[in-house]
Amino acid sequence: MSLQKEIDKRKTFGIISHPDAGKTTLTEKLLLFGGAIQEAGAVKSNKIKKGATSDFMEIERQRGISVATSVLAFEYKDHKINILDTPGHKDFAEDTYRTLTAVDSVIVVIDVAKGVEEQTEKLVQVCRMRNIPMLVFINKLDREGKDAFDLLDEVEQKLGLQVTPLSLPIGMGSDFQGIYNIWEKNIQLFSGDNKQKISETLKISDITDEIIDKTVGVKAAKELREEVELVVSVYPPFDREAYLAGNLQPVFFGSALNNFGVRELLDAFIEIAPKPQPKKAEERLVKPEEEQFAGFVFKIHANMDPKHRDRLAFIKIVSGTFKRNENYTLVREKKKMKFSSPNTFFADRKEVIDESFPGDIVGLHDTGNFRIGDTLTAGEDLNFKGIPSFSPEHFRYINNNDPLKAKQLAKGIDQLMDEGVAQLFTLDMNGRKIIGTVGALQYEVIQYRLEHEYGAKCTYEPLSIHKACWIEADESTEEYKEFARLKQRFMARDKYNRPVFLADSSFTITMTQEKFPNVKLHFISEYENA
Repeated sequence: MSLQKEIDKRKTFGIISHPDAGKTTLTEKLLLFGGAIQEAGAVKSNKIKKGATSDFMEIERQRGISVATSVLAFEYKDHKINILDTPGHKDFAEDTYRTLTAVDSVIVVIDVAKGVEEQTEKLVQVCRMRNIPMLVFINKLDREGKDAFDLLDEVEQKLGLQVTPLSLPIGMGSDFQGIYNIWEKNIQLFSGDNKQKISETLKISDITDEIIDKTVGVKAAKELREEVELVVSVYPPFDREAYLAGNLQPVFFGSALNNFGVRELLDAFIEIAPKPQPKKAEERLVKPEEEQFAGFVFKIHANMDPKHRDRLAFIKIVSGTFKRNENYTLVREKKKMKFSSPNTFFADRKEVIDESFPGDIVGLHDTGNFRIGDTLTAGEDLNFKGIPSFSPEHFRYINNNDPLKAKQLAKGIDQLMDEGVAQLFTLDMNGRKIIGTVGALQYEVIQYRLEHEYGAKCTYEPLSIHKACWIEADESTEEYKEFARLKQRFMARDKYNRPVFLADSSFTITMTQEKFPNVKLHFISEYENA
């Protein structure tokens, strides 16, 4: 098959939501429809993730949350679908932010009862920043929840989106009878009291058809017609170009638990979602159909298999064909590398593959060469942009608790920071090391992994820091020198030796910006791309 045909059949997307909106259930049902798994509950029982379960995943099991992005692939209607199922918990948002650099589109899952929640707002903001096409799935319609139009208003106002519903619920909770699919012009009906089965699908060419009254009842049919009329008059018609540009978001309603609306979501998705897209490198725009291979590392996972102490670097293929046992260049190191057992992820198993194509995610065994954001090419000097580090919200000094294990601690911190678990800052004044994380739960993960994977013990000391601000300034100017002198107690370097100002309050940031206008402060490390 030609490279262009392989590109055309691929769809790579992420699923994002606030915890408990039903993201994992939706992922599982998509896999079920794709025939990748044979039983419900496989995701929950960790059968899917068992190939990617590492030592510290005990924390996942204890707390019932995902702390790492899973990569799952399956075939559906001649398409190869790559799903990146992201952690919903806010303490692990960094992983999700980075994963969003590797997807071509996103499905946003919203709980019908809770509406738009805090974590959803943050994640959608990142998608909007990158103009990623988004499709919204309003889930759990079998439960009592908010009115459909109130939810659509909430999505528009809180998330700043321009929505267009492509399906509508008929009733909700105990009155839920089914879904009117605007996209396919049909009605899906529930059967029985348990609401676990789809009894039939009625093809509807005209919303005034009397068969609707006979099927769902006169009252429900009247309400449905009024709602469809409202949709037509208030919301813009679906426009694929606007969706692909990130300017219009189609909305589907359903219940992932009961398989309701999931097939419609998947069918519409493969029809409208983008194929692998070009990606901007610092040097130029790289297009998928180019012959030469190029890809970038968006995630590193250490100790995927505790028995073998292996690290996997997850590479998103941007262009060309990646082949097993071929020489490729790690651009940052100007180093030639070849890979004898690259992995792809088919639902519940890892497989060694001979070749992969744009849009695919490949796991490469790594002995410590890669770091997040690295570019791998067939030889060209390319550097892909925009894998940001956001300013952490928690800061603690890290201390060595076992002087005989200083080397192990240094190695462990170095590798975990490569993986993007947290961020490391070193104070200019005294060289003390500070760990910054998005969520407090990360400190437990780091402590556990340092001890169990590297044999090192650490303790933490609290530190009152409000934000890490990356500095953009000419260090030779008098203004910068004065700034550095006055703020010397708060000056640090990150892992890549970039200057960082550790501000103790928002007031300090405001005053600093007023007093030193040419010293720009950024809350994202990749500020030139923000």
